Amino acid sequence: MKLGVLTVLLGDRPFKEAVAYLKSLGVEALEIGCGGYPGKAHCDPEVLLNDEAKLAEFKAVIDEAGMTIAALSAHGNPVHPNKEIAEGFRKDFENCVLLAEKLGVKTVVTFSGCPGDSARSKYPNWVTCPWPEDFLEILEWQWKKVLIPYWKKTAKFAAEHGIEKIAFEMHPGFCVYNPETLLRLRKAVGPIITANFDPSHLFWQGIDPVAAIRELAGAIGHFHAKDTRIEPYNTAKNGVLDTKHYGDELNRSWIFRSVGYGHDHQVWCDMMSQLVLAGYEGAICIEHEDSLMSSEEGLEKAVDFLKDVIIKSKKPGGLFWA
Repeated sequence: MKLGVLTVLLGDRPFKEAVAYLKSLGVEALEIGCGGYPGKAHCDPEVLLNDEAKLAEFKAVIDEAGMTIAALSAHGNPVHPNKEIAEGFRKDFENCVLLAEKLGVKTVVTFSGCPGDSARSKYPNWVTCPWPEDFLEILEWQWKKVLIPYWKKTAKFAAEHGIEKIAFEMHPGFCVYNPETLLRLRKAVGPIITANFDPSHLFWQGIDPVAAIRELAGAIGHFHAKDTRIEPYNTAKNGVLDTKHYGDELNRSWIFRSVGYGHDHQVWCDMMSQLVLAGYEGAICIEHEDSLMSSEEGLEKAVDFLKDVIIKSKKPGGLFWA
């Protein structure tokens, strides 16, 4: 495994400066946002795909730092019921794939998306319970009429351009939000569908990330290192479903934290060990969204923490003592 960073948190710096800073911290791999919610601060495919000189300059920054690109990211909702919004996300994802092909990157990260409740909808409709029965009808329509057909077509396009892994961040609010829904889409579309395993979104759902990694063995394409702190008092009152703004930290049931500030050293050690058992050899990419720390402090603390828990060697082929 390599220590990586999703560079979006340094979007206020020029790319070369951001890479130099990350190199100074001991970071080895980059996940670069190139559309959708992560934005294009460091990487605009429409520019790089049409300007060989700028593409060469972009690659040189990474090569000179001795780093690798773990993945390109274009998180979005390409099945949004608003066709204009959906088209913007679709275009960003397709450009992400085309740029990944040029760069020799095999993994792209995104969301599954979430449709509305019918062809006449204006907004996404995330179904979370089976009753009244209307919800099951919505879910059936979303998956069979929209989600599966869209990703079958898009996965074919991605594979034709050299992509080996489309890594879905399992995120509440979208149709793929836990191991069960990830595996459902993978079964319907094919093994190109994998998980971007971000434990922060699993912790607050009550999912044990170690059990989830075990369940997803062979289907993990990328990993985001981000933590979540569950606030016991607020959760005891109102449960974990929480629509309060992320900035209302005192009253929320949970908030995102830098690794180690939500769950302790042993939890993260157990995750790294289970990743080895699951055959994952990719990057562990820090995603910083801790609202109690600056980007620099949260990132640097996460780097220090993960250097101690990441397992860099491959699983031994032989056991000298056995």
